[in-house]
Amino acid sequence: MERRIYEAAVEGSVISLLNLLQEDPLVLDRFMVGCYAETPLHIASMLGHLDFVQEILNRKPEMAGELDARKSSPLHLATAKGYLQIVKKLVSVNPEMCFARDHDGRNPLHIATIKGHFSVLRELVNVRPQAARMSIADRGETILHLCVRHSQLEMLKLLVETIGDNGFLNNKDDDGNTILHTAAADKQVEVIEYLIIKTTIEVNAINTYGFTTLDLSTQSSKKDEKDWEIAELLRCSGAKHTKDIHLSAHELGTTQMARTSTSNENHHTTNALQPQNEGCGNVDEKKNDWVDKMGSALMVVASLIATMAFQVAVNPPGGVWQENVTSISPESGVKLKHTAGISIFSDYYPETYMVFLIANTIGFLASLNIILLLISGLPIGRKFFMWILMVIMWIAISAMIYTYLLAIFALTESYRALYSINMVQCIWIGLVGLLLLVHIIRLTVKMIKFVRKLIRQCRRPSSNMA
Repeated sequence: MERRIYEAAVEGSVISLLNLLQEDPLVLDRFMVGCYAETPLHIASMLGHLDFVQEILNRKPEMAGELDARKSSPLHLATAKGYLQIVKKLVSVNPEMCFARDHDGRNPLHIATIKGHFSVLRELVNVRPQAARMSIADRGETILHLCVRHSQLEMLKLLVETIGDNGFLNNKDDDGNTILHTAAADKQVEVIEYLIIKTTIEVNAINTYGFTTLDLSTQSSKKDEKDWEIAELLRCSGAKHTKDIHLSAHELGTTQMARTSTSNENHHTTNALQPQNEGCGNVDEKKNDWVDKMGSALMVVASLIATMAFQVAVNPPGGVWQENVTSISPESGVKLKHTAGISIFSDYYPETYMVFLIANTIGFLASLNIILLLISGLPIGRKFFMWILMVIMWIAISAMIYTYLLAIFALTESYRALYSINMVQCIWIGLVGLLLLVHIIRLTVKMIKFVRKLIRQCRRPSSNMA
């Protein structure tokens, strides 16, 4: 008889169930008092046979509270498969099963979150919101931790809007991590953005290892664009490093004791939320270091360019006339009178020499401007001002390239130098164009992010007023 009713449950045949009940009206009761691994309701709920489930619940509604060998109820199984209609039938008969925990300590709300069944979770939360607030999964994680760990942002929003409060949002797992710690460790930018803008979560909570969320985002051994974006979001919300937080003596002693007690347990294991390289500096230190190094490099290069430009100006290519002489211009064929000390290049090729002199002067003045700004004492120790100085350096280097090309023209027969000059000029223009394109793309991306941030900040006051 038991085998036949199992077969009926697998097929979802209500007719077979009714026939078996006519033969033995107590067959369902035997499943409830016997030592069976699972009931027919478990099987039908797992396979999505709605009519079969409805028939059993009509006759034996108490079977909705039965657990299988892994302590899973029919509601657990229907939730895991995402069968919304069966979930509604089961919770209407026995809503308290929302609190039931299986062998892994998870209730149906946990399972719906992990599996990503949004509609099922919404139904369960509407029926028993306390089940989400009170339930703690393995490792001390709340259902909000599970939402973040399994990248379920929409479910997180649903839970926060339905049952969220300050205490629930700031609950910590066994490692002392809030959901903001978890999101930072997994580099979930959208989750962090939502928690910071739409909730009142504590951004400076310290975990068992003594780290804030900002510590986790800035001390990763493999930094990428997400780490920078997360760090910027956190700083805008008032997040700080642990060392910058003023702790009372009691709080500091508690943090140190917690760190000591857990260090031995985790000696041979790597915790996902423990920074992988504690020796790394924070983002501000790295930015300042970049600015300092770039300023030193610009000073050295600018000094070299200024020296070269000055030397070329007082010692033009081809030299100067040593005495007053007369010659014929190779360009116009006109008879020329030359004065001692005047550039030979300027007499033979006056127009080309003027371009040469302008390019050399631009390079000289640009390099002097860089040196002057770096030693002026003005507050230019920021990345934006370094980019401006780099652009000026590009101008200086480009000017020196043209100075070099025209000097080659002056020292070589023009028809031989023309090919080399054009080739070098094309290569340099192509390289500069490529660099400009890359920086334009980077600037465009930054501007888009900045505009998006402004839009979010504008929306935030309006949402709070609503």
